[in-house]
Amino acid sequence: MGGPAGGGARVSNVTSLVFRRMRAPLLVLIGAYAVAILGFVLIPGVDDAGRPWRMDFFHALYFVSYMSTTIGFGELPHPFTDAQRLWTTVTIYLSVTAWLYAAGNILALVQDPAFKEALTRGSFARSVRRLGEPFYLVCGYGDTGGLLVHALLDRGQRAVVVDIDPQRIQALQLDEPEVFVPGLCADAADPQSLLLAGLEHSRCAGVVAVTNDDHVNLTVAITVKLLSRPLQVICRAETRETAANMASFGTDHVIDPFQTFADHLAIALHSPGLYLLQDWITGVPHSALAEPLYPPRGTWILCGYGRFGKAVRRYLEYEGIPTRIIEALPDLTESPEGTVAGKGTEAVTLREANIQSAVGLVAGTDNDADNLSIIMTALELKPDLFVVARQNKRQHDRLFQAVESQLVMQPARIIARRILALISTPLTAGFLHLARQRRADWANALVSRIAAVVGDQVPDIWAVEIGREGAPAVVAATRDGMSVRLADLLADPRERGERLPCVPLLLRRGDEDLLEPEDESLLWRGSIVLFCGAPEARDRMRWGLQNPKVLAYLLTGRDRPEGWIWRRLAQRD
Repeated sequence: MGGPAGGGARVSNVTSLVFRRMRAPLLVLIGAYAVAILGFVLIPGVDDAGRPWRMDFFHALYFVSYMSTTIGFGELPHPFTDAQRLWTTVTIYLSVTAWLYAAGNILALVQDPAFKEALTRGSFARSVRRLGEPFYLVCGYGDTGGLLVHALLDRGQRAVVVDIDPQRIQALQLDEPEVFVPGLCADAADPQSLLLAGLEHSRCAGVVAVTNDDHVNLTVAITVKLLSRPLQVICRAETRETAANMASFGTDHVIDPFQTFADHLAIALHSPGLYLLQDWITGVPHSALAEPLYPPRGTWILCGYGRFGKAVRRYLEYEGIPTRIIEALPDLTESPEGTVAGKGTEAVTLREANIQSAVGLVAGTDNDADNLSIIMTALELKPDLFVVARQNKRQHDRLFQAVESQLVMQPARIIARRILALISTPLTAGFLHLARQRRADWANALVSRIAAVVGDQVPDIWAVEIGREGAPAVVAATRDGMSVRLADLLADPRERGERLPCVPLLLRRGDEDLLEPEDESLLWRGSIVLFCGAPEARDRMRWGLQNPKVLAYLLTGRDRPEGWIWRRLAQRD
């Protein structure tokens, strides 16, 4: 298994730092001991019989060692002369001074920020090297990164985090107490930080750059493509220029939070069923299903005309929905003619925008307090208004739950879900892309089918690839000339007349993608099917995929006897 390049260098940095900072204290200690030992060797003593004797170097070292460490075994092997006792007194002060000097430097070294950082990096590098499972390298642990890491852990996947904010790295360990997530406080734009975090690790499955700095995300994308080209990289980009730059050198997926947010709102307005389908497919499994929404068509008021407001207005206009803009800085944001100057937090600006004739309102500023104030004021003026709230910070969940808005859209959550769909079940992105090309009636019907099998919980999403690893029984059956239909996988192995509680969403066969494939669709090696449904359906389906006997029952309705004798008897019958 490959390790992160630079990890060994960081560890050796700790050693070299210790030797560099402790060089002088060590030399002082060695010098003090050498002078003390030499003195005891040169100064003559007297043995018990009154004859002169001299210490050799070994016994001098032995005496100085226990004397300097205050163990104090006494005057050995013979009582000292006055000269020896005088030298002993000198060496006591000499060694104590040397040790105090060394201890002071050790304390200073332990408290040195550079030494602490070197130790932290060394520990982090060892943690990453020990990872034996596939993991994603997540750059940025803000709202989006936090939600993404949490969702990855919920799905049994591992992650390594790099963030420049030390408080976020500390929060990482508090947020995920059950599963250790290696976290490094460093600039993700530094290639050495990415290498230390496992960019070249054999288990690194991909890199996600979701910092709030486009330049950092761009640098991460460039680093990945230059140093580890096969890795999948997903980046957040808040400007079109950055997004185009990332796409130009092959960044796998570029996500604009404002466009994504506006796109979701447009889907909710255009096709509530498709919005619901998208919410369920990308939601956290086993959480409560969202209720359907039916935003009214008519004039909407849009508060805030920054990058987000512009994207929302463009999508609303595409849907044929007129808007009235309220913007605090209309000149700076190049707001269209007729824009009402103000934040929308005051009743006067909402009245000026003719709120009484509007059917909906988007509180879309980048300030959560302003958005909450806008909603509360607007509902005072017109209680039946359909309200969409933009929530910028995750910690304001309780406030946005309390305010009476029909739809709360949190860009961080939307982006995290989209990234999760891309990296956990890549076929999901293809399904959602094709689903957007269908009519609203199709989405409503599919939502009804899914709700019928999963009840009130968000379904599990899984993909089955017909291959030796995922479906050896199916591969063996097709190799023997048998036809395997999608309906055979949907049958319950306990009673083939019953259907598993799941819905096939997409069948990919080569270059062909079949949306909501029919039961009679044939499967062959290399086919991939995307399912959604109850978790027990996933487990039971695996029986037929893995076990030839179970698959034979699903295909023929008969139990295939095990062993040569029983098969011969069965053939005679």
